[in-house]
Amino acid sequence: MGATDVWFSDGASGLVVSGTSMATIIALKVARDAALAGETRKSGVGASRLVGYASSQAHNCVARAFDLLGLGTDALRSVPVNGAYEMDVASLTAMIAKDRAAGFMPFLIVGTAGSVNVGSFDDLSALADLAAAQNLWLHVDGAFGAAGVLSDTLRPRLKGIERADSLAFDFHKWLHVNYDAGFVLIRDGAAHLAAFSSRPDYLQAAERGLAAGNPWPVEYGPELSRGFRALKIWAQIKCHGTEALGAMISKNCEQAQLLAGLVTAHPDLSLLAPVASSAVCFRFGDNDALNGEIVMQLQESGVAAPSVTTLDGQVAIRVNITNHRTQDADMVLLVKEIVRIGAGLKGIE
Repeated sequence: MGATDVWFSDGASGLVVSGTSMATIIALKVARDAALAGETRKSGVGASRLVGYASSQAHNCVARAFDLLGLGTDALRSVPVNGAYEMDVASLTAMIAKDRAAGFMPFLIVGTAGSVNVGSFDDLSALADLAAAQNLWLHVDGAFGAAGVLSDTLRPRLKGIERADSLAFDFHKWLHVNYDAGFVLIRDGAAHLAAFSSRPDYLQAAERGLAAGNPWPVEYGPELSRGFRALKIWAQIKCHGTEALGAMISKNCEQAQLLAGLVTAHPDLSLLAPVASSAVCFRFGDNDALNGEIVMQLQESGVAAPSVTTLDGQVAIRVNITNHRTQDADMVLLVKEIVRIGAGLKGIE
């Protein structure tokens, strides 16, 4: 699959938005309305018993979308993951069958392309097959990982993304556009328009003048006030090109592997998850509080800006490398500083 093979047909639609959180709300509203034949715009979700599925590693924006769309977070089923932190498709299949038998109405599968914790990729082809067999909407959260279609390193992990019913991703992550710049793609443009279009008297369509150019962007999302985000996106791609952007993504993935190797080779450090893309999760020693303090001191010193997460009950130092300025030497310095700070803190435990 080449970079240009991930496309939706001419009947698709899309919208530049603030980020993947807003893109997810838009996509899931279209999916919800399609499942309920659009009646929700007038009568609400009522007692529809809709349920959807996302992995336990899915971004919290999916649960927030369920909340904001009136479905409730209980309607979002958390699917277990395998050892690589990818959604367990067998567990998902069983959960769908169980919900149907209990009288629920499955309508959505959310696949993750680049999980926030460890950068893992769900098996999108398997999810697309299951969604087609079960007549479910497949949404892909590709906040940073979808850009991997431009990278020879990551492109194979994204096979199946072209079969999604909707896709949310950011230009302001791995494509290095200034904040904010997200995007939502919907395969069924008519369903997208039906989910949001509203033209009151003061927003009537016209063939000429200022109100020409129908339909308007405001008919594809909840925001009436919109900035010109598309300009900086166009300028970035026009200036650098997709080949150079893809090369930077591949470089970041190589740097993540370099860091993972340095961690594995050091006796005081332990890798906590497989490195699938650009995220590396590891820890110093076996003390949770100590690892949290290491991150705080790194941030305050200005040496590096990792974050803290928890994997399988263990506090982890999380490093996500998505900056085109990052150098291999930065990985060496990072490990050196973590060990130095950790050794000092360990001495005063």
